Amino acid sequence: MTANDVPGLLPTEVITDEPTRNARLKWVVLVDPAVPAGEMVNAVACIAAATGAAVDNLLGPGGPDADGVDHPGLPWAGCSVLTATAEELAAVRAKAVASVGVLVVDMPRSAQTHRVYDGYLAELATTAPADLACRAVGLVGPRNRIAALTKRLPLLTS
Repeated sequence: MTANDVPGLLPTEVITDEPTRNARLKWVVLVDPAVPAGEMVNAVACIAAATGAAVDNLLGPGGPDADGVDHPGLPWAGCSVLTATAEELAAVRAKAVASVGVLVVDMPRSAQTHRVYDGYLAELATTAPADLACRAVGLVGPRNRIAALTKRLPLLTS
């Protein structure tokens, strides 16, 4: 997917007083529950940062609390965190990459093992997609397409 193909929302589609199910785009993050908790949380945080930077109007407006302290905007349309085995992650990722209009943000194992970003990029350049060993995968796209890709995957509960 090129930068021009990244799904986004128009400012007029940011409707914060309606249920998230009304949003045109759906965002999910799939995690492998076999991954250690610290690495899983790190993978989700990194995917969220990359997704927020890539998708226009994903974040809603910020607002003040009762003391007047401002809080930055959060994803107004929500994000579901689902679980999938390593095999399921790989299969969903492959289908999503081939699906038009779906942004795929992944966290390969190598991204968590390198302490120098250029080292990660060098290893990534020589890694076949089937060998990425993704710890988590984020998907953003048309609601029905994302639902079809992730049907039957359970929510992360603990």
